[in-house]
Amino acid sequence: MNKQLKLFAVIGVISCLLSVVFGAFGAHALKSLLSESAMRVYQTAVTYQTFHGLALIALAILFSSLDGKGKSWRWIRASGYFFVFGLLLFCGSLYALALTEIKILGAITPLGGLAFILAWAFMLMALIFIPTKQLSSIKTRDTDN
Repeated sequence: MNKQLKLFAVIGVISCLLSVVFGAFGAHALKSLLSESAMRVYQTAVTYQTFHGLALIALAILFSSLDGKGKSWRWIRASGYFFVFGLLLFCGSLYALALTEIKILGAITPLGGLAFILAWAFMLMALIFIPTKQLSSIKTRDTDN
């Protein structure tokens, strides 16, 4: 696996791990401390963190057989980085908003949402631009071993 894809997979796994930790922390330690509205914001951050952590893992697995060159690779790399930016901006701002209730932090959240949208669009472009010969080289595991 390419080093950059491995990095995206590692970030994705860490993101999913932390979303479980943060979800449990929110459900047990913060439930009595946060308002109902703040708790909903916090839970939204946990949910988006989980899904987009999984998206990073999927990105790494989906493109792991590629050589790291060509037009599709630029889209793959951009997708991974924008997933990471989205995690930091979207989820990070929602966690901060829920914990501090400083409303101005909500102004950062749409930038993270835009980063997620771009990440998914870039992943789509990567799929569109993968040369057919590279698609045919993606092998499935032989289960008869």
